[in-house]
Amino acid sequence: MINNDDKQTCYDELNKHLIELKDCQNSKNQVSCMPCSNYIECDKRKFYVKSVYDSMSNGQGGFEF
Repeated sequence: MINNDDKQTCYDELNKHLIELKDCQNSKNQVSCMPCSNYIECDKRKFYVKSVYDSMSNGQGGFEF
């Protein structure tokens, strides 16, 4: 069973990575990552995407479309 602390940790990580991603976009005067030349290799974007999946599975892994 998933406890509330695990859920909160996932959401905290998601929020942290979202802020980092938005800060990066703002620093480049962009509203999206797509125009960036580092789009595919970007670690900030990769960490954000991973934290989205983790939050969707409450940190338990195994999320699938």
